[in-house]
Amino acid sequence: MNPMFSLAYLTSVPLEPPEAISIAAELGYDAVGLRALPAAPGGEFSRLIEDAALLAETKRRIADTGVSVFDVEIVRLGADFAVETVLPFLETSGELGARAILVAGDDPDEARLTASFAAFCEAAAPFRLTGDLEFMPWTKVPDARAALRIVTHAAQPNGRVLVDALHAGRSTTTLADIAAIPAGLLSYAQICDAPAEIPTTDAELIHTARCARLLPGEGGVDLVGIFTQLPAALPISVEVPHLERCAALGQREWARQALAAAKALLARRDEAVTKGASLRRDEGATA
Repeated sequence: MNPMFSLAYLTSVPLEPPEAISIAAELGYDAVGLRALPAAPGGEFSRLIEDAALLAETKRRIADTGVSVFDVEIVRLGADFAVETVLPFLETSGELGARAILVAGDDPDEARLTASFAAFCEAAAPFRLTGDLEFMPWTKVPDARAALRIVTHAAQPNGRVLVDALHAGRSTTTLADIAAIPAGLLSYAQICDAPAEIPTTDAELIHTARCARLLPGEGGVDLVGIFTQLPAALPISVEVPHLERCAALGQREWARQALAAAKALLARRDEAVTKGASLRRDEGATA
């Protein structure tokens, strides 16, 4: 079974949602990811919550193309998180028919962070949304082990762990850590690549994550290893922001190359899995 592919917000930025949806439809993506809240103060996002005309046009484009909204970004759980502040965001995400909300953990108190995540998931449930906790090495959820621990302790039916290949490759996360995430706690994964050398500062890590990722297969992240640990049919968000290359090529061509590279990488993953299964059968036959 082939996975569905979603055009991530960061791959199509600065396009507004209707244009991103149209490009996704032209290129063969199944869905898009949108950003309705900024990732950092002053950061770019689409004003879907307060701009009724933009929201209406986005919904029309969804209906016209058949391209759905998969995930909406981004809810940050800090020490002062209050669930009522994200209710308009959840209402808009639900109105768009989204399936998943990307969540980041910034609270150094893990018990309080876990409680905030549980409260967020409870608020998201009536809108049929999952809360997908993304581990990132510069946040208070730095690796897959921490994300799984928080999601498990929050004990919400719609709580999920989000595996971004970049962070899996640049954190202390191991392939065994990824394999340990139950399939039922996964909504989707994000694919991209990056240079093999891992930056030593948070600023450099963040710059790559937001501005300079590589196409799958171009860098040094063990993408075959990572995606071998994940369900073969898990939806894939193609998240490959590279500001310079995207500006030179244009959003449409960059999104096309990103999708082609993602499909080629996952084909390599499938070949490796098939080869491994064949070798195990041969070993069993000669045992």
